[in-house]
Amino acid sequence: MLTLEEDVDAHALRRQGWTISAIARHLGRDRKTIRAYLNGEITPGQRRQPPDAFTPFVEYCRRRLADDPHLWATTLFDEVRELGYEGAYSTFTRALRRYEVRPHCEPCHGAKGRDTAVIAHPPGEEIQFDWLELPTPPSEWGVGEHAHLLVGALSHSGRWRAQLAECEDFPHLVQALDAVLRKLGGTARRWRFDRMSTVCYASSGQITAAFAGVAKYYGVGVDICPPRRGNRKGVVEKMNHAAAQRWWRTVPDHLTVEQAQSGVDKLAVRMDERRRTVGGARTTVGELAAAEPLLEIPSVPFPAELTVERTVSAQGLVQFEGNFYSVPPGLPGARLFVVHRLGEDVVSIATAGRAVIARHRRAPRGAGQTVRDAGHVIALERRVLESFSDRAPCKTKVRRPPSEAALAEADKLRNRQATGSTAERVVVDLSHYAAVAEGLRTVPPPKEEENEE
Repeated sequence: MLTLEEDVDAHALRRQGWTISAIARHLGRDRKTIRAYLNGEITPGQRRQPPDAFTPFVEYCRRRLADDPHLWATTLFDEVRELGYEGAYSTFTRALRRYEVRPHCEPCHGAKGRDTAVIAHPPGEEIQFDWLELPTPPSEWGVGEHAHLLVGALSHSGRWRAQLAECEDFPHLVQALDAVLRKLGGTARRWRFDRMSTVCYASSGQITAAFAGVAKYYGVGVDICPPRRGNRKGVVEKMNHAAAQRWWRTVPDHLTVEQAQSGVDKLAVRMDERRRTVGGARTTVGELAAAEPLLEIPSVPFPAELTVERTVSAQGLVQFEGNFYSVPPGLPGARLFVVHRLGEDVVSIATAGRAVIARHRRAPRGAGQTVRDAGHVIALERRVLESFSDRAPCKTKVRRPPSEAALAEADKLRNRQATGSTAERVVVDLSHYAAVAEGLRTVPPPKEEENEE
């Protein structure tokens, strides 16, 4: 790069008739460099900018934000990194602003924030739990209009983990809660909830007897948020926002429940890399969480009884937690109940009357295994073989004209169409009406009035 003084000398010598080679030898520069400055291809005092690594991804980002103007930049950054983008997040967001990729949204542009306060949380003191209802889940999940994600976040460090559940009843809450605790590596001394009906009575805020047993089993205290105080558990609310925007918003329709669970787990681990400043020292969420003194949890979950309804497939199987379990033959399409007591290795399948018709060992969650009972296999094969026949199939290329009975029925139909009505004629006996009419022809004489006394 030429300095401003060298650029001035080069232009002056050029006007004096010097050749480019002579100017290059005089200034000790390359001829191509001198020619570029004299032709105005390079501005003196400015370095040539390297090629922008964001340029190949501009169109993809523009299309993604045109489809979803409120897509988080962090979510879009995760996507372009998988596509080969090697720049940093700050460089990526600066490029989004420079190229003006995100479309303008007037209703959101006028939104304003509100005052917030930071609540101090000692390490290992509190975990905040909250249900996140996820709209329009894939139809193959069979969970209805919403999927349900239980999110648990450590109030001090901000580390969070989540677990998908079919519904928000008490057994599914206990199952998801235990899974979140095991992903966190332990439990804090207190749990905080909003006014969930499975945890407390909404009117008074007092915890239920059933959930009191769960709290005593894990050895923790329970705190219930006051009504209309969402900021009191702002840590988990923010994690709900992150899970909805960075994960659920981009979940495709073909993913299974287990694949979606793997996606949210990866996001939670990735967010442990968020940077924090504590006491003037730079650290990360993962380092803060690793230093939190969490309590150990029992080796098995609280023994709540989980019951879900399932439909038997044509192969005599029912699906439960990503695995398939066999039932006796003759029940395809029937609605049965899968019963599992948390902490046990047995899965029972019962009828609507609670009669147990099958019991299997429980396969690991999401393993995709098919567990069959030997008796069920033999009975199913026998039933299928019995349905087979050794008779030759019916011949299709034969001549079979209408029979005499069919022709007679056809004649009846033609006669009805000829009369114009398909209804049979109704015959009414009018003798009764004639007798009544004959009696009405004579008027009875009026009764004589009695003489007054």
